[in-house]
Amino acid sequence: MSTNITFHTGSVSAEERPALLSQKGVTVWFTGLSASGKSTVACALEQHLLHLHKFTYRLDGDNIRFGLNKDLGFDDKSRNENIRRIGEVSKLFADACCIALTAFISPFRADRAVARELHEKAGLAFVEVYIDAPLAVVEARDPKGLYKKARSGEIKDFTGISSPYEAPESPEIHIKTDECDVAEAVKRITEYLTEKKFI
Repeated sequence: MSTNITFHTGSVSAEERPALLSQKGVTVWFTGLSASGKSTVACALEQHLLHLHKFTYRLDGDNIRFGLNKDLGFDDKSRNENIRRIGEVSKLFADACCIALTAFISPFRADRAVARELHEKAGLAFVEVYIDAPLAVVEARDPKGLYKKARSGEIKDFTGISSPYEAPESPEIHIKTDECDVAEAVKRITEYLTEKKFI
């Protein structure tokens, strides 16, 4: 761990950036089982926000593992580090007044709490969105065939099958994708962001 470093704050004040960009930074953290609809809803929300001329960017589990986190596996320690890094990156995006959308299983409450705390200590907003669907529903969807492989033992430490998923206890937004379509999910999240004056 580096000790001879100093954080450089730059010359842009905390008030100047949001005033110039006409929006506040916030991380919208999607969590839920694989195939629950996290990425689908996050993609649709990103499109909607861009059409509203909002500065937004989506960080997705698969895409991040092709680059920033390609050195990590799927054991518990690697998953902790995966979410820690994403928490740090999304915090930087939010600090830049971006609406950062993160779509990760992020199975452990403690890891999500660390990501939230990173934001709160920096005076940045963190909105947890629980994309909820029953195990039977996500297994029936299984677009990548991952549940089938997990059931057959081809994939070890698979969330929901051989590794636990700890559902949020009090998320800001709770969306059940077996009862709610993508358009309605985007509408609900947009209404929340509008109500809280993020957009």
